Amino acid sequence: MLQFTLLVLGIQLGFSSFIYYFNARTRAQRFEFRLANSATLAGRVLVRTHKLEVGMLGSLHRRDLLTLPLEQISIYGPDNSLRYSSSDNIDQATNRARLGRLTPGQLTSFPRVGRRETVGLVFSEAPNANYRIFVSAEDRAGWAQLRQLGLLLVLGNVGALVLTILAGWFFARAALRPVARISRQASRISATNLGRRLSEGNGRDELAQLAQIFNTMLAGLEQAFETQKSFLAHASHELRTPLTTLTGTLETALEYDTSLAEARQSMSQSLEAARRLTALTNGLLNLAKVDGALPAFTPVRLDECLNLALQAVRMQYPGREWRLAFGTLPAKTEADLFMLSGNAELLTTALLNLLDNAGKYSTGPVQTALAYADDHTLCVRVTDTGPGLSADELRHIYEPLYRAAGALARPGYGLGLPLTQRIVQRHGGRLEIVAAPGQGTTASVWLPAAPL
Repeated sequence: MLQFTLLVLGIQLGFSSFIYYFNARTRAQRFEFRLANSATLAGRVLVRTHKLEVGMLGSLHRRDLLTLPLEQISIYGPDNSLRYSSSDNIDQATNRARLGRLTPGQLTSFPRVGRRETVGLVFSEAPNANYRIFVSAEDRAGWAQLRQLGLLLVLGNVGALVLTILAGWFFARAALRPVARISRQASRISATNLGRRLSEGNGRDELAQLAQIFNTMLAGLEQAFETQKSFLAHASHELRTPLTTLTGTLETALEYDTSLAEARQSMSQSLEAARRLTALTNGLLNLAKVDGALPAFTPVRLDECLNLALQAVRMQYPGREWRLAFGTLPAKTEADLFMLSGNAELLTTALLNLLDNAGKYSTGPVQTALAYADDHTLCVRVTDTGPGLSADELRHIYEPLYRAAGALARPGYGLGLPLTQRIVQRHGGRLEIVAAPGQGTTASVWLPAAPL
């Protein structure tokens, strides 16, 4: 409100100064014109009628030509001698000093002394008879009008300033009222009640848009908190199982194992539980690693990453049939195909997770396709013939440690797809899972390709 008031005040003062200056200039020009007319009239009445000769003034009195307030007229002859003055107390020394500044055919204005303004001109009666006339007076009416205008502008600016402050205060309160409401509502939202939302007002203005942005942010935070709760719950459960198994096996072995065979069996069970615990911990660490800072990306061949992932799953699932096909390829180009900017290790891990899920849940052949979706996008598609997923399961598959009902009897911890999704997102791509119960699952990855 203060800035707005100062801005309006500055505009008012600038506009008022312009008006006052313009009127002051107009008054000076107007009065100068009146002084010039008075000097011309004096020349016509006194010089042209030859009444300035000694004894020729006749019945003309000094004050007969005076038409302006406190007017003074002085006329000098061709020999620079004073021929006429309307008063005896005129400062003729100043007029004599100004004689050389007068030019024939040109009106000369002199600096104002107090309120008295003076002009001078050359009145030519004959080729060699130039009379110099000085006329001075005070523009009482003009100055009075200028004072009234100044007073009016001052009062108008003061009144406008008061109205501006009141209007600014009113509109500031009206404008900040929704902000105060949003602040009160936001202060009531905490980690325990993230389900509350801010009022979006009319849904059209800037404050409504701000409230919508906050509500979107709150929805994201609520989802993140729910995901974190689910993650912690699943992580606690998954970590508790191998730890419980490991602890129980060791306690049982310590208490009851009396032979080497029994001890070896307990050690084998403990080792398996420790391996499960290590695998789960490594999965959680990889998930956290992807969320952190990644090494600088380098040029990577996606087909090589896919081949490395296929080699790994062929060794892990030797009885499974793995098919690889190449789809649409771009027209002739001198650049290498299937190139993109990224991290080869992470991309191989992402593709290996998709292939591992296909091999884990499918008994039939697994179809893998690599192609260009367009000149700027690479696409990898993995299709299996497994049991598929329901719509509700598809909504949760990207949550860490979430496992579908059909996956509970299979090895794994529910970290593969969340890790793959984050790797793909960090590479500027997109992961999409399409599935239906009994119809298998298709996982598609789109990644930005290097320019061809």
